[in-house]
Formats: sequence, C-alpha cells, structure tokens
Amino acid sequence: MSLFNQCIKKVTFYSSLIITLSACGADSELNNDVQPKDIESSSETSHVQLRVMETTDLHANIMNYNYYNSRVDDSVGLVKTASLIQAARNEVQNSVLVDNGDLLQGSPLGDYVAKVKGLAENETHPIYKAMNLLDYDVANIGNHEFNFGLPFLNQAIDDANFSYISANVFIDDSDNDETNDIPYFTPYLLKQKNVIDNAGNVQQITIGYIGFVPPQVMQWDKANVATHIKVKDMVDVANQYVPTMKAQGADIIIAIPHSGLVTAERVGGEENASYYLSQVDGIDVILFGHAHRNFPGDAFYEGLAGVDNVKGTINGVPAVMPGYWGKYLGYIDLSLEKNTQGVWSVVDSESVLKPISHTHADYSVTSLVESHVGIEEAVKSDHQQVSAWVSEPFAKISQPINSFFALVQDDPSIQVVTDAQAWYAQSIVKGTELESLPILSVGAPFRSGRGGIEDYTDLSVGDVAYGNVADLYIYPNTIKVLKLSGTEIKEWLEMSAGQFNQIVVGSDNAELINSDFPSYNFDVIDGIEYEIDISQPPRYSSLGILLDEDVSRINNIQYQGKALNLQQEFLVVTNNYRASGGGHFPGVISDKIVIDAPNENRQTVADYLIYQTQQNPDMGFDPSADNNWSFTPLANTQVLFKSSNKISAQTFSGQNPALVYSHIDDDGFGIYRLNLDI
Repeated sequence: MSLFNQCIKKVTFYSSLIITLSACGADSELNNDVQPKDIESSSETSHVQLRVMETTDLHANIMNYNYYNSRVDDSVGLVKTASLIQAARNEVQNSVLVDNGDLLQGSPLGDYVAKVKGLAENETHPIYKAMNLLDYDVANIGNHEFNFGLPFLNQAIDDANFSYISANVFIDDSDNDETNDIPYFTPYLLKQKNVIDNAGNVQQITIGYIGFVPPQVMQWDKANVATHIKVKDMVDVANQYVPTMKAQGADIIIAIPHSGLVTAERVGGEENASYYLSQVDGIDVILFGHAHRNFPGDAFYEGLAGVDNVKGTINGVPAVMPGYWGKYLGYIDLSLEKNTQGVWSVVDSESVLKPISHTHADYSVTSLVESHVGIEEAVKSDHQQVSAWVSEPFAKISQPINSFFALVQDDPSIQVVTDAQAWYAQSIVKGTELESLPILSVGAPFRSGRGGIEDYTDLSVGDVAYGNVADLYIYPNTIKVLKLSGTEIKEWLEMSAGQFNQIVVGSDNAELINSDFPSYNFDVIDGIEYEIDISQPPRYSSLGILLDEDVSRINNIQYQGKALNLQQEFLVVTNNYRASGGGHFPGVISDKIVIDAPNENRQTVADYLIYQTQQNPDMGFDPSADNNWSFTPLANTQVLFKSSNKISAQTFSGQNPALVYSHIDDDGFGIYRLNLDI
C-alpha cells in the first residue's frame, strides 16, 4: 500500500502485544513480535558482547565495477562489503546488521532501473536481490531515496525482506495540527534478540531501532515530496519517540540517522544532527552516514568537543560511520551488562572500520576480500544490461572533457553542463514574458576527487556514450530557472568562493582548497565574467552565514563586457537541489523559481550533445571552456592543490602555463602548483 491510498494503521496497545505506530506507506509494518516483559531480579549480573554492523551510502554500487570507464573497481561495491559482513559475523556469537540509506541512486545501475528499465509489478530491485542475501535486521531511509519519486520508492523497498524505518517523515495532511500527524514509514522497531552471554547462557535483549533523514529533503526533492510528506527535526522527533521505546521495553536503543556530525550550536532543523542525537537521553548507539566520511579516524573530526575520534564515541555514545559506496564495513563491538535488577546498559565499546581494498601510492588498488558469489549471480543479468546501456555511443566530441582542474580554472566538464542548461532555457522561454531577460547558467564540479583518486571525469576525443553523460552529471536533478538581481548573483558567487582558503600574498606552498567546503557547492556561473580574490577572507561560511559584510572576494564582475548592473534582472538556470535552498546559498530559495521544469539536467546534457554533434557530425562538438572566471593575480604567490595523478591530467595541466605538476601524495593524488602571479 502507498501514501496515495491514505490508509492508516492506528496505534494499538494490548496487555500482551506491542504494535508500533505506522502508516500504510512504503514498508509499513506492525511490530508484533515483541512481548512486554517485567524486569526480573537476579542475584548475578550478566555480560554480553554484541557486534552492531552498518553499511551506508551504497548509492546503488552493488558490483565492484566502474560503469563510467567499463572497468572492474575493487575499491567499491556491496559485493565486496558482503564478504566483510560474513567474516565479521562469523567472528562473534552475537551480531546485528543495519543499512543507513542512500541505496537507490548514485550509480548508472540505479538510474537505469529507475529511469530506463523501470520495475515491473512484483519485480525485485537489483539492490534488494543483493541485500536480501545478507540477513539485514533493519534499514533506514536516506535522502537520495526520494530522488525518483515516492511511487518508485514504495515499489522498490516493498521487496526488501527486512524492515524499513524513518521516524521523522510524516504524511502531509495539510491541517497544521502536529498532534495528529501520521508517520509515513514505520518510525521505529523493537526486536527481541536471543544472545549468548559470556557465561554461555542464553539471554534475551530487546533492541530498539530508530531512523532519521535530513529535513532538507523537503527542499532537495520538493517536486517529488511536496504535499505528500513533511519531514520534521530529527532531535525533536527523537525526544518524542525514545521515551516511548524505553517504556515499551527497549533494553538498548540504536539510532540510525542518515546525518553527519557537526558540533555547532543547535538551532533546529539541522541536516547533520548526529551530535545532538547523542545528547538525547536513552540513545545508546549511533550508526550514522550521509557525509561520506569515516568515523572514527577522519581528520575532519579531530579536536571536536565531546568527540573521541579514536575510540569512536560522541559525548560518550558509541558511534560509527563507514564512508560510502561500500568501501568500508563499520561495526561497533558493544559490551553490555545486565544488573541485578535486569536492566541492560552499555559499559564499553570499540568502533571499527574494515576496508574492502587498499589503495597504493601509484593509485592502484588491491582487493582485500573476495567477491560474494551469491550477489554476483543474483545481479548478473542486471549488471550486463547496465553495462550494455552505458556503452552505447550517441554523440561525438572534438576536444577532451575532464574535471581534473575544475576547482582552479574554468573547466570543460562544467562548461558543457552550463551550456546545455542555457540552451534548454532559451527554448522554453521563447515566446514568453521572460524571453527578454538575459540567461545565466550555473554548474558545479561533481567529480573533483571527493570520492577518491578515481573520482574525476576524463573523456577522450571521439564517441560519447550514456555512461559518459552520467559521468558528467551524476545526479538525477531537474532543471529550475530563477529570476535574480545582479546583487543576488554576486552574493551567490561570494558564497561559492568559500571553496578557497585565504592566501597571504607572497606565499609559496599554501593550500588553496578549503577541504571543509563541499566541492559540489563550488558553483560557476556562466554568461558573466568575474575574478576571485583569494587574498581576502570568505564573505560566507560553508553554511551560508555572513561572516563579514565588508568583505568581498568577487572582483571585476562583468556582463557583455560591462560592469554588472546590480539592479538588472537575470534568469539563472540551475537544478532543483540548489534552487530549493540546498547548500545554504544566500537568497537562492524556491520563491525565486520562475520555471519549474520537469526535465532532468543530465538528459538535457545528452540532448545538447546530440544537437551539437548534428551540427558537425564529422568532427563532433567542441566542449572547451570559455575561461569566464579566474583568480585575481597575486604577486609572487604560488599555491598547492591536489588532483588526479593520471598522465592525462598531467598532460592537460600543461595547457596552462600557471599549472605545474609537483609530486604524488600518500593517498595517490597528484599535487600541483598554481602560480597566481600570471
């Protein structure tokens, strides 16, 4: 049953049966396998070791395969993580396994199933063909689960043989009365588990699982979810449900927030709320995700108050986050104790990340585990279909397209996207009242090393296949057009310029890139020309907070060779994520949308490549960047940044005399020097 049936299962409590609150949405479930039990006195304490395992942010990476370059890639894939799961489970007597979402989107396989092939009635999505072999206990909903719309989400997860939860997603009943809101998914589960204690005796523990998704889903996927669901603050909902879970008999509570970790003062509605959830009384364990980082161990978490980046605790609560794309299995070994009153507690823990591969200094990869044979066989046909689909050529380019230097100079991988978006916008405004407004187009580097040393676009001259388009634009976003003033455009660029550290004039080896600023928020706006003065401090924080109103990094901003008129109005083409407030860009909100297009940005790029190839079928399309932005020259100043160490990257860097390859770092990235005095 789905949301659209508006069917509701009411809360019912019986003397011998607990039924958790749920709605007749995707994977709605009555949790009727839990029997309330009285606390019994005992003359002795009991001790149990429990391993809690997590996968997260798989993004439809089932196989150890890179569909973009048609090569085996042993650094990714649930087919590899599955072997770690089996090994980790065999090492201990007691274990549970959860997934933390972002499963259905993020690889060509995910797009193929959702957008090309579709799911027939009673057909199982390939990701669940794999996961159903691994004995998951429960799974949480991630924000990218909503990318393909609620009907597809409902149909896809319906065939999972494990339960889905998400506590802060509710049916939008439009009555402005929160007291009668009905959860869209099962908000939490209580599951009894028989475990073996340290004395060899059987004990029964009731484990409570509660999941969360960022409220920003309402912005990022507005077109898919508006009027259907609403998403509330994670901490507020945790404070609502956790006491109920304890009252219903939960011995320990495992929170599964699809949410990262920051320690700034809480204001409500945070995207990254794991820290604040650790302060909710009753939560014993946190299995988190979303941020595509590793916890414990990532240097990003060093020095944060209350965070132990070695042991893996947040305000004393055991926690783990195992990266993304199946690169790691995360688990926490819990030491549980039942006192003489029958109350269980966590007395110690160790958080562990197990990698599926090792990357060498020359960026070659050695697999550390064998592939899971059962998964290989289960998705063999799906894998073959996707491999064939992404390999079909449909266009031609006369110059290479790569993203090696998208963070330091105008870049062809962004240029082709912004050009395609502007081309599309010109056609849809023709003959309307918006036709007279100038069009600008926004793009960002989606593949600039954030996912590792292979995470760069690198297309050679010649044929282009659909897999290459997914490489150029990895998200299934849809086009939105905003109407903005010159002032708002300048502030957009000021926010984007937070990608760079402040550089002291005369520096020789300063780090250029601010690693805490997500590269997908480094927006380039085509249709105007401008300079970025990185000798100045940033005007905005990475969360869009104005740091200093007297500071400006954006210089010499021009439109058609003249200084930008700050009062002039422009049409600005972007995607639904950015147009709905994603990234916290000042003034960039959905109220400014004047064209709410259904077309995907990625499909628009494909259509544009076809059109351009038709104009010159022999040579193909020239995607070269137009160099509309640059850094303000700084005398006697050089900076360092990392990119690919591939020969093709080093060769491409030679086209810019200000760029010089230096060396390879310990992670396999190439280190380059940029001369800002040119």
